[in-house]
Amino acid sequence: MAIGLLGNKIGMTQIFDEAGNIIPVTILKVGPCVVTQVKTREKDGYDSIQVGYGSVSSKSLTQPEFGHLQKSNIQPLKYLKEFRINEENEFQIGQVLNVNSFEPGQLVNIQGKTIGKGFSGLQKRHNFTRGPMTHGSKNHRAPGSIGMGTTPGRVLPGKKMSGQLGNKIITVKKLKVVQLNCEENILVIKGSVPGKPGNLLSIVPSD
Repeated sequence: MAIGLLGNKIGMTQIFDEAGNIIPVTILKVGPCVVTQVKTREKDGYDSIQVGYGSVSSKSLTQPEFGHLQKSNIQPLKYLKEFRINEENEFQIGQVLNVNSFEPGQLVNIQGKTIGKGFSGLQKRHNFTRGPMTHGSKNHRAPGSIGMGTTPGRVLPGKKMSGQLGNKIITVKKLKVVQLNCEENILVIKGSVPGKPGNLLSIVPSD
């Protein structure tokens, strides 16, 4: 039974394989997650489950959120996320999903919010080359022309310009599970994942 789970990024380190090669890895704290809702094709038009993660006080939730969980006799949870499934009969409301849903060597897709780096220029945001730095040049880090003066005489949508860098949801695909610790709910992933330590992540098996 492979299904997506929620977790937090702990940080990065490195380990050695049997051949003595250094492998950069990210340590994740995954689950335990609780099934808070089961959707069926007959009732909702598609099959999926909603999982909750992170125990909090009921005061931290809105009344609709608290009522949704209380209806199923589930403790207050901070995060809720829905995952599509193929067969709804495998899951029941209140079922606990742990890191043992994964196995070493498996490939997973990890989704999370990247580190926000604020307002950034073109060189940092889009890898533009800068202009000459000498001989009276006034085009060191300027964008240059951003559109034509005649028809249509406007800046076309999608033009690469300065602006907010980072702080957006991205998905890194086909990361390899190196190790897992079922007792501590720890997942060791080869490579890097989005965000800073403590960042909320969604871990889903790759197709």
